Amino acid sequence: MASSVVVNKKHMSKDELAVNIVGCTLVGIFALVCVIPFYLIIVASFTSESSLIRNGYPLFPTSFDIQSYLLCLKNPVSILMAYGTTIGVTVVGTILAVLLATMTGYVLSRQDFPWRNKFSFFFFFTTLFNGGLVPWYMLCVRYLGFKNSYMGIILPLLFSVWNMIIAKSFMLGIPAAITESAKIDGANDMVIFVRLILPLCKPLLATLGLFSALAYWNDWYNCMLYITNENMFTLQYYLQRMIGSAEAMRIVAEKSGMALPSIPLEGMKMAMTVIATGPIVLLYPFVQKYFVKGLTIGAVKG
Repeated sequence: MASSVVVNKKHMSKDELAVNIVGCTLVGIFALVCVIPFYLIIVASFTSESSLIRNGYPLFPTSFDIQSYLLCLKNPVSILMAYGTTIGVTVVGTILAVLLATMTGYVLSRQDFPWRNKFSFFFFFTTLFNGGLVPWYMLCVRYLGFKNSYMGIILPLLFSVWNMIIAKSFMLGIPAAITESAKIDGANDMVIFVRLILPLCKPLLATLGLFSALAYWNDWYNCMLYITNENMFTLQYYLQRMIGSAEAMRIVAEKSGMALPSIPLEGMKMAMTVIATGPIVLLYPFVQKYFVKGLTIGAVKG
């Protein structure tokens, strides 16, 4: 009997080892699939335009060239202003977006709130239907004054129903006894939320913060709709305009037969991708553990 138990333990250890090997292999392959495209972008950004057109994206640097970065950074003041606008909008928008999502999720997770189901349906309904772009634009420009205002970049992304659902699902896992005991001690809802609920939601806050920061950092559409002042352009929209202008110049030169200097459009696209995504990629490792935990808990509870 004892020998059979030892055999079973050995078999279990072998099975676990096999599962670990297969799991690590699959995760490693998936990680490579995610990392290799960004690696190719970095290599292509330092490759000459002629080599990219002739050979495609190389796996290893072949013809080193920094002309793409020199063109992208030709006007460093505008780049820095766009960076400043994007960083400011991202920081302010992320803080407000996380605050709204957690406050709404907390209210809708309270069992003593009688209208929680009606409000939940109202929020969910807005994800299925909207009024369309033209009414939205007229409302924001004529009545809300979003034209050439930072509110036009911050407010449209301020509330996310998806983030609210994650917050609600996470907070449903917090014992109701914490809230009840605090109420017995005389604490109001704001004190309970700030001093008791938020400290227990660090994984949730990191997850929602990363989602919101990515949304604000990558947004260019709202800037295109509401901002015409070049000093207020976000980084993404500024780089998109630069690429559009370079491509338009090349098309005009080809049709008119004018001799213009060669513009490395492909290399500029790769360089701009590195410039725009670098800071947000460097931020991710610091919130990764909270991000994975918060997203997993929210998904299980949902």
